[in-house]
Amino acid sequence: MESNIKEEKKRIQIIDGLRGVAVVLMVIHHLLYDLVYMLGAPEWLFSNPVFDVLHYIFAGLFIFLSGVSSRFSRSNIRRGLIVIAVAAGISAVTYFMETPIWFGVLHLLGFSMLFFGLTRKLWDMIPEKAAPVLFILLIVTGAIVTARLRPTSENTLIQGLLWVLGWSQPGFYSYDYFPLLPWLAVFLLGTWAGISIAARKLPVWFYEAKVPLFPAIGRKALIIYILHQPVLYGIVLAVGWFVHISPY
Repeated sequence: MESNIKEEKKRIQIIDGLRGVAVVLMVIHHLLYDLVYMLGAPEWLFSNPVFDVLHYIFAGLFIFLSGVSSRFSRSNIRRGLIVIAVAAGISAVTYFMETPIWFGVLHLLGFSMLFFGLTRKLWDMIPEKAAPVLFILLIVTGAIVTARLRPTSENTLIQGLLWVLGWSQPGFYSYDYFPLLPWLAVFLLGTWAGISIAARKLPVWFYEAKVPLFPAIGRKALIIYILHQPVLYGIVLAVGWFVHISPY
């Protein structure tokens, strides 16, 4: 009990709070998707210029903060393996539900944690002032090359590697899709920011600020991610039954 209290005091509420905001926005985003594609709500509720931009902002924030948290983790390798195992379970379940998630945000995060855990010494060799420039350059370059270049292959193994990197192949579809390019670099940018945060180089208020509600959500991000869609699915089905709308 005492160790849990100490750990709670060490946590930075602003980081947990921002993660909580990202999680709430994610849940809202998926709820709107379910309403549109299961109950026939107007498509603009889910797909519109505002949400199309916000989707990448809160997803990027979530990935960035996971990178920051890697500087506080006792073992990013263990953390990564756990998240990969959860992601594999989600892939299995969604496959049988005919809504497959082959490389969603959890797959990306699990791989990124594991990758960083195995290569941390390499990234730590980069000068601290040069690292953000490098990572931002990788983000921009990754986004451009995956948008402009369209490599294809008939080899199944190569196809798998291509869509993991960011080049989806004919017939490939994932309901949640966050490939390594450019998102791995967003995670690595977070690991750079985490150095200064862990060393308490930021203003005192950053570490002592009290944030209502959202930190508690942020601390349960993985559990919420696992459970939110089945819960939303059930709610939407119940609403459809109540108003006599058949799903799909």
